[in-house]
Amino acid sequence: MSVTERLLKYVSFDTQADEESSSVPSTAKQLELAKYLTEECKKMGVDHVVMDPSGSVYATINATCDNKHAIGFVAHMDTATELPGKDVKPQFVKNYQGETIRLNDEYAMNPDEFENLKKVIGTDLIVTDGTTLLGADDKAGIAIIMQAMDEIIHSEQPHGKVMFAFTCDEEVGRGTENFDLKQFPVDFAYTVDGADIQNIDYETFNAAYAHVTVHGTSIHPGEAKGKMVNASLLASEFMMAMPCIETPQCTEQREGFYHVIKVESNCDEAKLDYIIRDHDSDKFAQRKEYMKKMVETFNEKYDDRFEIEMGDQYYNMAQYITDRTCIDLACKAIAKEGLQPQSDPVRGGTDGANLTKMGLACPNLGTGSYNHHGRFEFASIQQMETMVRIVKNIIFE
Repeated sequence: MSVTERLLKYVSFDTQADEESSSVPSTAKQLELAKYLTEECKKMGVDHVVMDPSGSVYATINATCDNKHAIGFVAHMDTATELPGKDVKPQFVKNYQGETIRLNDEYAMNPDEFENLKKVIGTDLIVTDGTTLLGADDKAGIAIIMQAMDEIIHSEQPHGKVMFAFTCDEEVGRGTENFDLKQFPVDFAYTVDGADIQNIDYETFNAAYAHVTVHGTSIHPGEAKGKMVNASLLASEFMMAMPCIETPQCTEQREGFYHVIKVESNCDEAKLDYIIRDHDSDKFAQRKEYMKKMVETFNEKYDDRFEIEMGDQYYNMAQYITDRTCIDLACKAIAKEGLQPQSDPVRGGTDGANLTKMGLACPNLGTGSYNHHGRFEFASIQQMETMVRIVKNIIFE
């Protein structure tokens, strides 16, 4: 199989996570891909593979020499929830030259609006039909890892122990909740879960969530004067009082933000779901404190009608990587393919952020897929093929 054939097979599985679910994994359908990958690993000839009760798949290729690092690679099986992940119908664009790509009668994308297309000119693309996600986040990562492992097994070139793991529920922030480091004994690892293939990213956001609940008083509108307190209006006032220029659409690079991601409201009660992000740990702490004080201010104004629940999600991995061997090795592997290695501050996080905090240094590599979490997602076949070589370069170095 080729890396393209693998991607097409994996995106045929509907593996969307469910942030409202408390089950492990959050959706049973993720287990179908986990079972398939487990069987594929066995047929491929890996030395050991196991799927644990949480749905995570761990696989091992034994070392053929004693003087190389034990290295791991990680990707997630679940896909995002913004659009459907079922019945994905990939389309091919051969030798893309910068033209507008029509996905269907309603949707098209061009490089003026979607600048990532400028990065893949001259390559063959896999795009959606405009009705679903593609699922390349992170099934392109799985395809790259599986292809590289298949080629390593059939290579006579010496290598250290290689392990790879596929997790569930990364898109809902639970990708490493049940990750068993005892089943993944490596010196360091990489998530293959990014976009640009020249990137080795090791600086992520610090991340927290905040759930704000507003309690109103619902009275029949005909007799509401002086009695009704409309929770929807109070929630709207709260949102408008938050810093309007410290939002995702107004920030870039290392600028943090507050982002309201969900609103449910009626007169009696309103619920606001926020995420809080910042690369700097001190500013991150200040942001959380600011939001708590905002709730205190509104409680003083509206007689304790506001509640806040807040918790941390992941942390900037840069503060936990003390040995740069994994970064230097990846830079060398990327340069070997004629690319200029670069590291950008990631405006998000991966399973690698939590794994790094858990003690396993785990920076992030690209996949050659872009515009994730939407109908305009696409993957470059040639860039995925280059990533297979980069993974092999890391292992054989």
